[in-house]
Amino acid sequence: MASPTMHLRFDPSLPHQWDAIRAVTDLFDGLPMADAPLSITTTPNALQFTEVGIGNTVSLDDDALLTNLRAVQGRNEIAQVNVMGERRFAVEMETGTGKTYVYLRTIFELHKLYGLKKFVVVVPSVPIREGVLHSIDTMREHFRGLYDVTFEHFVYDSGRLGRIRSFATANTVQIMVINIQAFIKDTEAREGGRGGGNVIYRPFDKLNGYAPIDYIKGTSPVVIVDEPQRVQAEKSQRALANLSPLVTLEYSATFDSPNKVYRLGPIEAYEQKLVKQIEVASVLQEQDANSAYVRFVQSDIVKGRTQVEITAGGVTDPARKKVWVKRGSGLADISDRRPEYADGYIVTALSWEPGNEYAEFSGGARVGPGVSLGEMTDAIMRAQITTTIRQHFERELSLAPLGIKVLSLFFIDRVANYREYDESGIARPGKLARWFEESYADLRQKYDRYGALAHPPVGQLHDGYFSIDNQKRAKDTTGKTQEDDRTYALIMRDKEKLLSLDEPLRFIFSHSALREGWDNPNVFQICTLNETRSIEKKRQEIGRGLRLPVNQRGERIHDPNVNRLTVVANESYREFADTLQREYEQDAKIRFGEVPRTAFNNVTVLDPASGESVAVTQAGRSASSATWSGRAT
Repeated sequence: MASPTMHLRFDPSLPHQWDAIRAVTDLFDGLPMADAPLSITTTPNALQFTEVGIGNTVSLDDDALLTNLRAVQGRNEIAQVNVMGERRFAVEMETGTGKTYVYLRTIFELHKLYGLKKFVVVVPSVPIREGVLHSIDTMREHFRGLYDVTFEHFVYDSGRLGRIRSFATANTVQIMVINIQAFIKDTEAREGGRGGGNVIYRPFDKLNGYAPIDYIKGTSPVVIVDEPQRVQAEKSQRALANLSPLVTLEYSATFDSPNKVYRLGPIEAYEQKLVKQIEVASVLQEQDANSAYVRFVQSDIVKGRTQVEITAGGVTDPARKKVWVKRGSGLADISDRRPEYADGYIVTALSWEPGNEYAEFSGGARVGPGVSLGEMTDAIMRAQITTTIRQHFERELSLAPLGIKVLSLFFIDRVANYREYDESGIARPGKLARWFEESYADLRQKYDRYGALAHPPVGQLHDGYFSIDNQKRAKDTTGKTQEDDRTYALIMRDKEKLLSLDEPLRFIFSHSALREGWDNPNVFQICTLNETRSIEKKRQEIGRGLRLPVNQRGERIHDPNVNRLTVVANESYREFADTLQREYEQDAKIRFGEVPRTAFNNVTVLDPASGESVAVTQAGRSASSATWSGRAT
């Protein structure tokens, strides 16, 4: 029998992860270091603490650091800088390729090679913080086996200030995890002259009259920022600077930085088979010329206009198109004279009142947020659910014999669509739950091979992770509330449990809690049940299922025939693919079909003058000769 809770195994020799680790450790190559106790002093008055602390004592020379940075950038085909500026260095890794593992292991490599001991991991939110803590707990024995080193980790807690002193004085590897919010407000308070902030900047007798921040900054910590794109505001950057870091290391899937040292983008991750291949199953016909399609997008009260999505183009090449309309606009003209808009589709009224936005047409039809024409929304969602279940069944038939649990994830935009409550507060299935169970039963009855799957009762197979209100009812939230944090903690606790074949739950419905920081390697189907199309980026949703799956022994599966993620979309394949490509280009700063200059970093050519092989520089000519005139796109 499989264990109720999966214990993941980690491969310590993956080349892409080693490359990312070396990109950081090589920055310190050849720099002098010391490993001795030091007296920690406060910055304002240079008074010594009575305690002796252990800090990071590598002596960093900016010129040597810049030389190392350029060497690392050239090796990794990244545009080389001539001026380093701040000691901030970025590592870009596609979602699902082990970003958290990489920066945690980098900590131990920096300790092994250079004796560094003090590290601060800064996160932008509670959910990401919980994900980091979960990763440390999961990987603890793995790292101990690799490095045989004592280390401690903790969360900054204003109610446990003694832990800050231990962080400074301990002669072991120390990892402190802290929310950016914990010291943004304190920074603002201190800079505003309001008495030293809430806690972290406030002196305490138990700390010999010094503030927690003095102990932290006195160690010259290596600061690691998870999801740095979330902490780019000026006040966040001031707060980070107040930690007095030796260096700052920034890790993200989508972050642009001049001091980038490593990049593993979505294309490279796919080509190296480090993530699942994405497939799209669309339940929409490419176009239906027999009915008028209109979807409300947004209002612009300043310019007195509203944006709607319609069908445009000729009979042979129709496409969905977003257009701005005003009173008197005719959709027939805007749509290239498509016949379905010939009668009744002149804009007669627009409303920009918050909560009551709409566009009304001469035929009496009206569209607003959540209200569309010509989409057959319920029919589409039912078809999506059926398609997802069938895809799940097929995947389970092929993967269960290999000991691979199959999970499906549904994104919904209203909790009430999945779970309703009667007047007595008793929960009952919403329409999505009812449709799910009906489709599940129909497919099991219709196809003998599905009926042979060893499943418990259908009610145990699906459930939702939703935030709960004071009446213990599931509710819609923004994803940023305290209730969401509790929901997120539950998901994190169940992450490995869900991988066990003994755990009946296979179909997961989520509203807002599943965002960056949570993923599950065995998600093979993602279904977007959003009535008005998802406002979240496709890349973020897809990221929840990109990680390579594991079997019941916790081992990663690298078979490309297994590693496929099916997205059941509520839009046409062409729309989905076009939008996803634009997001990849925007987030990854790439252009499909173009070769960047940096791709020529490690290319050699024959110098016509000397007859020797020489390296090509990023400027597009050989390093040793000005006669070669090749150019990079």
